[in-house]
Amino acid sequence: MSKVGAFIPARYAATRFPAKLMQQLGEKSVIRHTYDNTKATGLFDEVYVVTDSEIIFNEIVSNGGKAIMSKRSHESGSDRIAEAIVDLDVDIVVNVQGDEPFVKKEPLQKVIEVFSDASVQVSSLMQVLTNPRLIEDPNYVKVAIDKNSNALFFSRSVIPFPRATDISITYYEHIGVYAFKKQALLNFTNWPLSPLEAAEKIECLRYLENGVSIRMVVTEYMGIEIDTPEDLIKAAALLK
Repeated sequence: MSKVGAFIPARYAATRFPAKLMQQLGEKSVIRHTYDNTKATGLFDEVYVVTDSEIIFNEIVSNGGKAIMSKRSHESGSDRIAEAIVDLDVDIVVNVQGDEPFVKKEPLQKVIEVFSDASVQVSSLMQVLTNPRLIEDPNYVKVAIDKNSNALFFSRSVIPFPRATDISITYYEHIGVYAFKKQALLNFTNWPLSPLEAAEKIECLRYLENGVSIRMVVTEYMGIEIDTPEDLIKAAALLK
């Protein structure tokens, strides 16, 4: 049986909303909601928060959770998790974003289940985008897929571009929840930053540029991601 671990990368100093993971949301901090809801799915042999912050580390551990201190600052959540798993007994690694307090079982189950296909090294989530304003918004990362649901490309641009207006196209937003085979993630962190990744500022392009497919899975609405103080107000309303 494969051992499956959930890892929640948690930086204290977020650029747009510093200390967002320690903001109070109802009875608990944002990061504790994410941790507790990830654990409550029952999908994982282990759940860890991986952080560069003693404040976040203590928040999790003092409330009975498991946390790992990162030894150094990292470019991405993937790099932070890779450092944490080197010596851990885990086969499939799921990266859950720390700012997703309403984590649900069904989407996480989907990214794990695709590993029943032995060829899958990396999987990730996407959802259908229908609002033209969001399709054109560079903050929404789009993904184009092949007939086997493998990612062809990720972009902040509109992909595919609708030059022919009489064809019905489904647009997908990439959601930053990933699952990896352990070795695939360790390989990723040993590869240099790739050109398309650097241009688009989308880290998963590094896999595609190194010839590793990403199996995409469609999911429904994921809840609210806490990126701004306004998101926190929306999340508090949803919690009530």
